[in-house]
Amino acid sequence: MAGGLAWLWWKAANTKARPVVKAAATPAIPVQVMVSNAPVRPKTNAPLVVFAAGYPRSVQTALEAQLALERQGISAGSLDGKIGSQTRAAIRAFQRQAELPITGELDANTKSNLTLNTPPLTNYAVTSNDLARLQPLSKTWTGKSQQTALDYETILELVAEKTHSHPALIKQMNPAVGWTNVTAGTSLQVPDVTMEEPPGKAAFARISLSEKILEAFDTESNLLVHFPCSIAQKVEKRPVGELHVAVVAPNPNYTFDPQLFPESAEAKEAPDVKLILPPGPNNPVGTVWIGLDKSGYGMHGTPRPEDVGRTESHGCFRLANWNAELLLKITWIGMPVYVEP
Repeated sequence: MAGGLAWLWWKAANTKARPVVKAAATPAIPVQVMVSNAPVRPKTNAPLVVFAAGYPRSVQTALEAQLALERQGISAGSLDGKIGSQTRAAIRAFQRQAELPITGELDANTKSNLTLNTPPLTNYAVTSNDLARLQPLSKTWTGKSQQTALDYETILELVAEKTHSHPALIKQMNPAVGWTNVTAGTSLQVPDVTMEEPPGKAAFARISLSEKILEAFDTESNLLVHFPCSIAQKVEKRPVGELHVAVVAPNPNYTFDPQLFPESAEAKEAPDVKLILPPGPNNPVGTVWIGLDKSGYGMHGTPRPEDVGRTESHGCFRLANWNAELLLKITWIGMPVYVEP
């Protein structure tokens, strides 16, 4: 009943603007980066960021805008420094929140209201523990089920995911690095994605199938988070209406059901044999499973965050692992999730 009232309030009222954060606070999801007090300059000629001594300051480039939005829980997908459809959707969410004209463009008015409170870049030092967790990922379901974990395959993949970035951006920022021979102690330049203000618990979530967006709101319908998401490929597999969170599971395993993958060799050889795949960021549901009260449906992570919103799933709502982890923090059993066409 409480969820229904919250939804009616959200539908009936204009979304209130959440105050724009002006100062950094305790991060919600630490990314284990080593922060240097010395100014960090990009190791590329591309205009990814503007080197400036004073903070806070307004954003000036596409990457700075993506990063400032990311720090507020408004995700443009994997950071790449490009103004694409997901970045425009994130800008629209910010403009709506800040009561600005909704253009979806990084115009002068939006730039002046979107603030970086700390430098955009930091350093990441590769550790021996990072290297120790790398392992090849089997290409078969049977092979995956026999691994100790479905962990990262490369340092590039690990660093990109920890910094919410597209691997191509990390390579662009570190052109001198030989990615096939990275050793412990290697210092990498990366975006600093430390959140400025951890969001509180959500009252409800909304999924727009047409926009491929998942958002969560507080009890007063203020926007807490905005994420791109993938949806079911087949229209008949896209549920519409009110659902509820039934179960939450960090670092889940995954049960491979050959009936859902009839094209697989395992389904053809042993159609009744299910396999249990171990946890890890390369697990088919990533690092988080948030099950819904419709059998087989949930919100979860993915082994390929750069494809979120650009590919379609078997039926669930797929998020980048870091966004799924943030959603997990603000979700509760019974929380309403409203799925709109």
